[in-house]
Order: sequence, then C-alpha cells, then structure tokens
Amino acid sequence: MNMTTVTKGLSKLVLRTSVALPLLLAPAVSVTVLEAVGVSGSFAQAQAAEQKTRKTPAMRESAFKYLGKAQEAAEAQNFQGALAALKEMEAGKDKLNGYEAAQMYYFYGYVYYSMEKYPQAITYYKKVLEQGEENLPVALEVGTLLTIAQLYFVTEDYKQAVNYLNKWFAVADNINADSYALRAQAYYQLGDNAKALADMNKAVSMFEQEGKVPKENWYGLQRFLYYDKNDYKQVTNILEKLVKHYPKGEYYKQLAGMYGELKREDDMLHMMEAAYIAGALQKEKELLNMAYLYMGAEMPYKGAKVIDKGIKEKKIERTSKNLETLAQAYQMAQELQKSIPELEAAASMSDKGDIYSRLAGIYLDLDKNDKAVDMGAKALKKGGIKRPDQLYIVLGMANANLKKYDDSLKFFKKALDDKRSEKFAKQWITFVESEQEREKQLAM
Repeated sequence: MNMTTVTKGLSKLVLRTSVALPLLLAPAVSVTVLEAVGVSGSFAQAQAAEQKTRKTPAMRESAFKYLGKAQEAAEAQNFQGALAALKEMEAGKDKLNGYEAAQMYYFYGYVYYSMEKYPQAITYYKKVLEQGEENLPVALEVGTLLTIAQLYFVTEDYKQAVNYLNKWFAVADNINADSYALRAQAYYQLGDNAKALADMNKAVSMFEQEGKVPKENWYGLQRFLYYDKNDYKQVTNILEKLVKHYPKGEYYKQLAGMYGELKREDDMLHMMEAAYIAGALQKEKELLNMAYLYMGAEMPYKGAKVIDKGIKEKKIERTSKNLETLAQAYQMAQELQKSIPELEAAASMSDKGDIYSRLAGIYLDLDKNDKAVDMGAKALKKGGIKRPDQLYIVLGMANANLKKYDDSLKFFKKALDDKRSEKFAKQWITFVESEQEREKQLAM
C-alpha cells in the first residue's frame, strides 16, 4: 500500500472543531480556545502546509491496520477503544519503523487531546518528535511543534508555550500574523511586555499591510502594552482604529480620555459627545462630566439638557448639588426662568443658606425685590453662608428699592463689618440716608 493511499485513508479523521486533517498533519488545538486570544481557527492547518520534502520510511500495511482500527473507534468517540488498539500496536513497537512509531504516538496524542487530557496529549506529541528528523515528514514535525505550543498555551504553561513556539518559528516557512499574535499573548502572560509588544506590532502590521483589519483583541493588547509604557500618542492611535473598525461606547470614552491627556480638548468633547449619543454614558459621574464639558465649551444649554434628562431617567440623583449645577447651566445659557425653579429646589434641599443667598441676588437683578427679601430671609435662617456681607448688600438694596429705608440701613451697616464690602456699603448708606431725608422733606 503506497503513501497516497495511507493519507487518503486516514484523512477522514475529523477533530471536534470540525476541521478535517490528514493524519500526517498535527491537529489544531480547540478553535474556541485559540479564537479567544485572537487566533483564527484555520491557524494550525495553514501553518502545517508542507513546503519542504523529506524522504522517510514507508508505512506498512500491518501498521496501517492498527491505525485504521484506532481511527474507526475514535470516529465513534470510543476513545478507550482507540487507546486499546494503539496499545496493541505499541506492544509490538520493536517491529515498527520510525515513521510508523511517529504516527502511532501522533494518534495517541490526538486521542488524549480529544479526551481533553492535555498533559497526556503533550507527552505523546513529544514522542512524535523523539523519532528524529529522518523518520518525520517536514509537515508532521513542524505541525507537531506548533500543536505542542498551543496545548501548553491552553494549559497555561506559557513558559513552555513560548519555548515550543520559538522552536516552531525556527523551522516554519509560512509564519503569519496569527503566529506572532499567539506568541505575543504568551509573552504577555509571562510578563515580558517588551517582547509581547514587538510580536503584536508585527501581527498588526502584517494584517494592515495586506489591507486587512486586525482582530479587536490584537488592538486591545497592543493598546494596553503602550498604555503600560505611558505612550499616550500610540494608545490614542490604536483607539482611533478601534473606534473606526469596532465602534463601541467604551472605546469612545477611552479615546476621549486619551484626548484629554494630550490636551486635545475639542477632540475630547466630540468623542465624549459620540459616546453620549451612542448611549455609552450611563453612570452619574459620566453624565455630569459630559455636562461640565459642554459648559466649559460654552455650550451650557446642552449641558443643562444632559443633566435634566439624567435626573428624569433617574441616572443622576436629584440632590441639591446636582440641581444647583443644572440651574447654573441654565443661567449660563441665559435661561433664567428655567434656572430659578431648579435653584429654589436645590436651596430647599441644602442644609446651608448659600443657594438662597444666590437666589436673592438673582431676584434683585430681575427687579423682584420682595422675592429677593424673602430669599434673603431664608438664607439667614438656614445660616452657614460663605459671604454674609454680600447677602447684606443685596438685602440692603432690595429694601431700599422697596423704600424700607430703616431695614435697608440695618443691612448695609452689618455689611460694614467686612472690609471687602465696607466701601460699597458706605456709598449705599450715604445714598439711602439722603433718600430718606429727601422723602421726609417732601412729606412736610
């Protein structure tokens, strides 16, 4: 029986990953596991393509019968039966040539791999390599090195994974981007960030040069490794690619943060706005930060709308501080009528009188002197005012406008106690006393 017949006869073997491979080629490790680290499912098969030839002993019919029996059992998922057939074959291993022994150990490795007994699989795949180059087709040797590396990766023995990957790199002819990505992951797990970054950069570069979009988690590891180096420009470049190719709210937020680090305020605002529109800002702190950005960029009305919507959706707590910020945004937007109710609600919830004091000033500016006096009284009742002298000035002016001169003078005289308001208070006292005297003269 010739080699072609053997290969065809054994090529029916199908891994649980649904990838059909000839027995001559080492099987791929679980596609699910490898795809989780950004390695494509066809990686192992692609790497195993034989590019070199090597003269090896032929497989005899007697050995083929044992392997065929083991294959039949394996296809039925009767792995114990497959192992029994292989042990029967191994009992006469003294009669096997090196190539037949290699195929036997290879099949052992495959069966243990199928049983998810990875340490045993590794042991037998190593026995394949022990048969020596003269007994191994190039593809079998190269593919087995890669399979062992992958199995070490799956079992989280990253030191050995790197060891066998390096051996494989030394003999493989068709190393591709997935190859570098896998080794980058292993180096990263070992804490060798410099080598991990070099390999991941190579993987990304190879894909991009071919006009392909690198895998999302390749960019993710690349971004992390540059961030670890405080290379914010590179992190920003990678995040810009992630936003373009894998648009997610989380990437918008991270890119906005990087723009902030680089003092690119306009870009930061635009990216945060994109995150907000995408619904990625859900936490109170995030929404308030968005509002502050709008306010700082002289777009206070947009900021007010963010806070107002957040409060209505119960994503922003209706606290005195948050209502005060909302009122401030409306004030900056010249929307005093919308600002006042929010400020009054904030004042009623506050344990200090400062907000009532601000309201008194606003009502004075609106020429609503009675309301100014009322708010000032509430402020004084609550206490804890940072600048009582300013409130005294407001109350003095409001009472003067109402022609309540005695009350007006009382508040202006209280303001004299603070040097910051002393000069202004004296001017108003002079004015109020003159008005009071003038009205007395008119009344006579």
